Amino acid sequence: MAVSMATGLLFSTSSSSTLTLRRQPKFAFPSPASTFLNRVPPLRTVISATVSQPPAGGKGRGIMQPRKISPEMQDLIGLPEVSRAQALKHIWAHIKENNLQDPENKKRIRCDEKLKKVFAGRDEVGMLEIAGLISPHFLKST
Repeated sequence: MAVSMATGLLFSTSSSSTLTLRRQPKFAFPSPASTFLNRVPPLRTVISATVSQPPAGGKGRGIMQPRKISPEMQDLIGLPEVSRAQALKHIWAHIKENNLQDPENKKRIRCDEKLKKVFAGRDEVGMLEIAGLISPHFLKST
């Protein structure tokens, strides 16, 4: 019996000098379940989680930090101090309550008298412009 390395065929001869050919398997296919289990990483177990505490004094940072606002913005919002995020929420609530979005293009807001004071007298603004237009109404703290 002999094996051809190039073709992977197994040659055997019998006593009657006949040649039989059989293909020798190169590898065995693994079962699908065993390959899946070997490739899936183990899940992580969370032992404990901590919740971040708000900063001392109740004041946030960045857009969450309450700041004094202009009188025009106070007329719209009704508060003397508000964070930038809260101001945007109040403005959007005013827009929704008074149905000021353009029905054909929801990205455009039609300004009423209160919004015109805050948005530099413009009749119509885009929703992405609102954050930039309210910036001058947040007073610098000294």
